[in-house]
Amino acid sequence: MTSMTGYAFKENSTEIATVSVEIKSVNSRFLDLSINLPPYLNALESHYKTLVTSSVLRGKVDVYIRIKEKESDAQVVADTKAAGAYLAAIKEIADACGYSTDIPLSLIVSQPGVLTSTRSYDLEKYKQLIDPVFEQALKEFLTDRKREGENMLKDLCEKFQELARCADFFKEWQPKMESAFKNQIISKFNELLGDQVDENRIMTETAAMLVKYTINEEIVRLHSHLAAVQNELENNPAPGKKLDFLCQEINREINTIGSKNQFAEVGAMVVSAKNALENIREQSKNVE
Repeated sequence: MTSMTGYAFKENSTEIATVSVEIKSVNSRFLDLSINLPPYLNALESHYKTLVTSSVLRGKVDVYIRIKEKESDAQVVADTKAAGAYLAAIKEIADACGYSTDIPLSLIVSQPGVLTSTRSYDLEKYKQLIDPVFEQALKEFLTDRKREGENMLKDLCEKFQELARCADFFKEWQPKMESAFKNQIISKFNELLGDQVDENRIMTETAAMLVKYTINEEIVRLHSHLAAVQNELENNPAPGKKLDFLCQEINREINTIGSKNQFAEVGAMVVSAKNALENIREQSKNVE
């Protein structure tokens, strides 16, 4: 089992540049992946998305790749004709306004097109710089999510055992509930009719009450859902979505049992079952 939350940071310096990779994730219903690269390396985005999606199924994942180069290969070209044209135009404006102060060079070179910077980006060179750091960060990130997932699995199993105990209690109490209904009816008939109680009438009234209050079907479905949950916990490395669905189904059965219940003992166990289920449902939203 893997948690949807995780974090990793790796950095490496070479003679060319310092490369850092940061990966972090939080809960999300689906996979929401964002790769943040320097703009001139956007062509590499799909490459790193593929590496992440091959290992991550769910979560909001943000990846930050930063490069600090130690030597710049930028080429700067000066357009002297444009500079001269700007200077002439600025002088003309200055003369017309009676402005006699010398025109600073910084004003000229700051004009559009006077200085042009160009760079040749070798994507393969940058990819070779980033890949080793990225792979280390991704490995650490996945390990962090796995470690947290193991803790969650332990907690989920404990809550599942509590929920299963409640389900077993409901199953044990079902015949007791039916017997209690029958005794209640017999007691009422005896109170009203004394020794002239018709056994067939008692059976009819008991059956009518059981139709209204029996929880047999709910118990059968509840145990079926619990078996499915156990299967997910034991065999599915990414059970989050299925667990969330099963929790909804289990909650429906527990609510029905609670609405039909006529006994304090069962009512107390319904509360315990809902508490355990809520913990399972919350944890299911944290795992893949």
